[in-house]
Amino acid sequence: MQSLVRSASLLIFDMASSFLFLAVYLTTKSIPAAAVAGVALGVAQLGWELARRKPIEAMQWMSLFLVVASSIATFLTNDPRFVMFKASAIYVILGVVMLRPGWMNRYLPQVAIEVVPDVAYIFGFLWAALMLSSAVVNIVAAMNLSVVGWTAFMSTYALVSKAGLFAIQYATMRYVAVRRRAAALVEAVPVQA
Repeated sequence: MQSLVRSASLLIFDMASSFLFLAVYLTTKSIPAAAVAGVALGVAQLGWELARRKPIEAMQWMSLFLVVASSIATFLTNDPRFVMFKASAIYVILGVVMLRPGWMNRYLPQVAIEVVPDVAYIFGFLWAALMLSSAVVNIVAAMNLSVVGWTAFMSTYALVSKAGLFAIQYATMRYVAVRRRAAALVEAVPVQA
């Protein structure tokens, strides 16, 4: 359970500036306030990691880039449709980044990397597929729903789809790891005549 909490906290940390941008925007309806808050947190996080001499992972750079780029574009256009379609661009970028084999290793405990690397490899691509399909779902929702309807639908869809895949991945990897470890123990026990 500790590894699950660690993985979730790393992911939340990596995406915190994006979450803050969205929370401030939904709360205040102020694009400048959301942009400043998201960019400030993203820069502060990277500064903190650099000050501690920690390596900056691709997801952290991508999160900061997305917040900066989307903040500037949203601020310049001040168009609610841009905000709606922006989510598809973010999903596509996430999906493409997630096509890189091994991207998920940062979020996995060492035992999972050692025992079920093949399962993690497959789930890395399943996450990419979820992100790319979410881009399409978002476009369809943005074209057919009001801003309020789109916000409600996409918030629910995002939470349910990601939590669902996360739960399936966790259960699958744990099941396979337990079976493989049990099989390894059986093989290691000498047969007595």
